[in-house]
Amino acid sequence: RHYRDRKGLYFVEGVRSFVTAVEQGCQVDNLLYSERLLTSPPARKLVRNLKRAGVPFTRLTPEEFRSISRSERASGVGIILRQHILKLEEVAPGKYPCWIALDRVRAPGNFGTLVRSSAAVGAAGFLLLGDGIDPFDPAVVRASMGAFFRQTFVRTTPQKLSEWAGQHGLLIVGASPDGPLAYDRVAYTRPTVLVLGEERGGLTAEQRALCHKLVRIPMVAESDSLNLGVAGSLLMYQVLRAIRPPENEEHGIRLLC
Repeated sequence: RHYRDRKGLYFVEGVRSFVTAVEQGCQVDNLLYSERLLTSPPARKLVRNLKRAGVPFTRLTPEEFRSISRSERASGVGIILRQHILKLEEVAPGKYPCWIALDRVRAPGNFGTLVRSSAAVGAAGFLLLGDGIDPFDPAVVRASMGAFFRQTFVRTTPQKLSEWAGQHGLLIVGASPDGPLAYDRVAYTRPTVLVLGEERGGLTAEQRALCHKLVRIPMVAESDSLNLGVAGSLLMYQVLRAIRPPENEEHGIRLLC
């Protein structure tokens, strides 16, 4: 992470991530590919287009590409991208149903799952409180299945988030096992910031102080917790369901309730 952040770059591999990143207009610093390993016609076409556009590239042998690949089956294409992370003053809430705020995530794959769900519900993206989360971790990007490139990532502080939410009239809802309200009993009538705690520690005192409401996800007596990706996904879909009724299929969204 230190090297990635110092250079302002990160590495992405795989046909789906490569195609999505290019289609979303991500800034490509370097292209790496193996002519023999890369068999996808759309990806091969994009490689040719990038080379014609003057993007720096490195042609690798299959053995060389496998040596840098983290996938079980090397796809033959990877790109080095410029990191895209914003400051809070650079973004506006827009017409999105929600944002997700976190300060730490124990398992990068859980964060990738949240990114995937956030893109699926049409959420705006993630408000990262402090420096505890590395959104450019390869495990995060891989778990997002291409959704990573359709989300906005913002680095901020709890105090700035509180001021920003108040300025734009956002509801801030935190998830905690001791929340007095069930998550589906809140009137999500306006864009919402969902605050999620770290898997083991839950919400910090500072995070709890941010929230207008604390909600819980009911569980039977034998269960005491949910995976962070699952819990966050449930909350996101509840916000979407409240703001856009099931029969509303605007923006290509169909809700299965």
